Amino acid sequence: MLRAITISIIRTPYIGRFLLIFVRARDGFVYLARRLAALFKWLITSRETTNYTYHLDPTNVRYLAALIADVTKTEYRQVMAYIQEIESDTQLRDHILRTTAAYNRSFLADMEVRYARRVGWYALVRIMKPVVVVETGVDKGLGACVLTSALKRNASEGAAGMYYGTDINPQAGYLLTGEYAQYGRILYGDSITTLKQFELPIDMFINDSDHSADYEAAEYRTILPKLSERAIILGDNAHVTDKLLAISLETERQFVYFQEKPHDHWYPGAGIGISFKRS
Repeated sequence: MLRAITISIIRTPYIGRFLLIFVRARDGFVYLARRLAALFKWLITSRETTNYTYHLDPTNVRYLAALIADVTKTEYRQVMAYIQEIESDTQLRDHILRTTAAYNRSFLADMEVRYARRVGWYALVRIMKPVVVVETGVDKGLGACVLTSALKRNASEGAAGMYYGTDINPQAGYLLTGEYAQYGRILYGDSITTLKQFELPIDMFINDSDHSADYEAAEYRTILPKLSERAIILGDNAHVTDKLLAISLETERQFVYFQEKPHDHWYPGAGIGISFKRS
């Protein structure tokens, strides 16, 4: 009876429409309350001001593994094994923590290592065994360490490769030191200028520098003639612009997209755009 009366009131012109606002707002506030709780926790526990780090939701990790398995024609279990490999690499984790603590701007970094979508980068390098990996936009060098860690493992299996990062900030990449620096180096200066001068065939390209749409598109156009036949492009800005999709359609490359779902974090997550040729 009560339900029937409620429905009758809601159907009433004007009054019903007004009451529906409160009914619908309830669901919105529940959703926002979770985000606000995560935000307040982050404000108290984190020191990061940019390039936020976080863990991915476990199901989100599985979705990422399934997507990579399809793109690379690799068994899902093998992709998950590579993701577990990077997550359980205590040597890399200790290196990042020690180097962060010793850096003069450590007050802006958290003393917990969280890779997020970079575990997908790692798995792709382990699967593809690229000879040359290029990342534009290095920041602290967390991605550089993840990628060189994968290249280090590949080298131990007889598949040598090298990482090249580009960044306009001469202080960028402070994490890329020690044994990880044996498998990569930072090229300082404007990324597009650096890419124009880069002469090696690129097997994996990761765009993560200036996030303006025009600059992102210019990077893709610069590296297109430098890509190897099996090259894969990762766009770290694909949740903001469609430039990687556009260049993929233009050049008859396949394009897929992965959206992060951070675990217990207010940030909604970034994404990975993947451009590749289907063999």
